[in-house]
Amino acid sequence: MIARREFITLIGGAAAAWPVAARAQPTGKLPIIGFLGTNTASAQRQWTDAFLQRLRELGWIEGRTIAIEYRWADGRLERSAEIVAELVRLKVDVIVTHSAEPVLAAKRVTAVIPIIFPVVADPVGSGVVASLTRPDGNATGLSLQATDVAGKRIEILREVLPGFRRLGIVANIGAPAAVLEMREVQAAARTVGLATTTFEIRQTNDIATAIDALKDHVEALYVVSDPFLATNRNRLGILAVGAKLPTMHGFREHVEAGGLVSYGANFPALFRRSAEYVDKVLRGAKPADLPVEQPTKFELVISLITAKALGLDIPPTLLARADEVIE
Repeated sequence: MIARREFITLIGGAAAAWPVAARAQPTGKLPIIGFLGTNTASAQRQWTDAFLQRLRELGWIEGRTIAIEYRWADGRLERSAEIVAELVRLKVDVIVTHSAEPVLAAKRVTAVIPIIFPVVADPVGSGVVASLTRPDGNATGLSLQATDVAGKRIEILREVLPGFRRLGIVANIGAPAAVLEMREVQAAARTVGLATTTFEIRQTNDIATAIDALKDHVEALYVVSDPFLATNRNRLGILAVGAKLPTMHGFREHVEAGGLVSYGANFPALFRRSAEYVDKVLRGAKPADLPVEQPTKFELVISLITAKALGLDIPPTLLARADEVIE
């Protein structure tokens, strides 16, 4: 049996370990995270799970020390302002969302509630923050550096397809960050003498139209990453394989859905790190004082299943450099 004094000591120690912000709330009022996922819940489950796991490690346990209001845009970024307005009405303490358009929409709706972004391709170029070191305003988080690695992705494609000359590019023209990356891809392709054909995606039906239009005119396809195409990645993967088009992507989930190769940051790792920003904000830090961080590791993922379906032999030297090979 635990002595009364020992019991009180245990309780006191446990209370001291609880998150400061949680203890500062009125009785019965937990801090609320407004979580706006740009895809469907199932499409980004790995990312959300990584975020929640890190929160738990930091002492923020859903339903006990924190409450979370989930909303899903299902790839329709035009709904961002409407969803954010709803979260503001719920008086959330912090908003977590990713991709430039939802973050910009959140900044337009509120200049007071902190906004944490696990992923934005080019936070400065898209106008999300003033600079990486001094974000200013009420938003901060992690940069994907997507525009910086376009040249590297094209280089990898040229290893897979030595001598190829014609590159197709598909991008959601409604996503500001996707437009920036599309231009970077076009510029990088020109420097190595590749001819490019770009197809602008605006709605789901455009995906099949794009593949059909490009399949006889290009030798490989660069898919510009954005929430809309991520939500539709299974459809895209099936159609590309059917058209015998090797594809390059910005993150591994596309390769799991039938893409050939991806090179980019690990999204679950970025979402995990974003939980640390949330922890700091809930403990009193201001987003303007938290510099935007960048990925610490880029991953090369290759699908031998897709390579076989396309009749391609992946160079052993490239396979040896891959972080993961899907067989």
